[in-house]
Amino acid sequence: MDLPVMPPVKPMLAKSVATIPPDMQYEAKWDGFRAIVFRDGAEVELGSRTGKPLTRYFPELVAALKERVPERCVLDGEIVIAREGRLDFDALTERIHPADSRVRTLAERTPASFVAFDLLALADESLLDVPLTDRRALLTRALEGVTPPVHLAPATTDVEVARRWFEQYEGAGLDGVIAKPLDLRYRQDERAMFKVKHERTADVVVAGYRFHKSGPVVGSLLLGLYDDRGALQHVGVSAAFPMKRRAELVEELEPLRMADVSGHPWAAWAEEAAHESARLPGAPSRWSGKKDLSWVPLRPERVAEVAYDHMENGARFRHTARFRRWRPDRTPDSCTYAQLEEPVRYDLTEILGS
Repeated sequence: MDLPVMPPVKPMLAKSVATIPPDMQYEAKWDGFRAIVFRDGAEVELGSRTGKPLTRYFPELVAALKERVPERCVLDGEIVIAREGRLDFDALTERIHPADSRVRTLAERTPASFVAFDLLALADESLLDVPLTDRRALLTRALEGVTPPVHLAPATTDVEVARRWFEQYEGAGLDGVIAKPLDLRYRQDERAMFKVKHERTADVVVAGYRFHKSGPVVGSLLLGLYDDRGALQHVGVSAAFPMKRRAELVEELEPLRMADVSGHPWAAWAEEAAHESARLPGAPSRWSGKKDLSWVPLRPERVAEVAYDHMENGARFRHTARFRRWRPDRTPDSCTYAQLEEPVRYDLTEILGS
């Protein structure tokens, strides 16, 4: 492979802002795997956000990219999987599997798509120092008439359209809106763009915690919600605390600490077989590897208010929830899924086409 921009490339990133800024180019914020596509003739490589290769996990995309993108190019975009008109991040994570046979089975069962939103090189020219508006024009021409599973990400410079997208696209499983300065050059691994994400709050049961890697202070709180059967389901974690607060939480939660896991709603986490049929914290995964996922059980009596952006398949927080405050006025049994706001569904094909 011999391209004007060679792997590894660390993608340009975005910093969070509260509102959509004016006078920029706007795109949807896709909820998938960020990927840089390198194509040089018959050679195709997919690089992850960290620079590690993703190529072997998406053989169907490699084949499609050879047919649908310019012979020599470098594209920035997102690998996504859609089911029933919505993005499905769970199906995407299943693709990171060590067994080639499993990868190929899933490639047929849940094929992935690539959504391109930037062009870093074309033919023999690097575009890293070309303004965004010019890169977008070149990308649009390069992918004119492209067919699934490769897509050109919709973009607009109309802030009112961006605000409408922000409201509508959440129903298709998208994260929010990205705003990019019109004269922006491509700045690797820098937060040079802006992202606006949905934020809601929920009252959750704090039913355990994990220690921080640095020592005997709280690393993350384990959060739960009751389902319609009255079972406490693990829905995510809250982890962003100053170090002083992490130490205070150990002392604050000590009266709720259980001597052992028996009698806890999540006692099954200690049983290896339980992890085969459910996604339970405490099990190693392809993402966590050998990371210590042991946890401290707490009597499920404390309620906290947390902020979250959206739910994954209506079951758990897609990202780490942000702790807001304790809610001594709420009872744990009132912390149910029923309190969560469900976005109006929006068909993904309305964004990308069929």
